Amino acid sequence: MFKVTYFFDYLDPNPTIDYFENRIDAEDFVSDEIQRKVQFQVDHISRTISDIEYDILVEGESVLVHIEEINMVDAQ
Repeated sequence: MFKVTYFFDYLDPNPTIDYFENRIDAEDFVSDEIQRKVQFQVDHISRTISDIEYDILVEGESVLVHIEEINMVDAQ
C-alpha cells in the first residue's frame, strides 16, 4: 500500500492524504494532480508562459507531494 501526502503549500498543517494499493496508481494520481494544479495556474495567467516557466510550475508542485510505501497496519 502507498500513502500520498499532498501539501497545499510549504506551511500546510493539514495536507491531503490518500492511500493506493500500488505505486502505479499513486504515481498516476500525483501526476494528474500536478497537471491539474499547474493547468489552473496557467489558465489564470494573463499571458503566455514559456516552457521553462511551465517546468518551474511543475517542479514547484512536485516538491509538495510525498509518496511512501506503508504497511496495511499503518494505514488504519
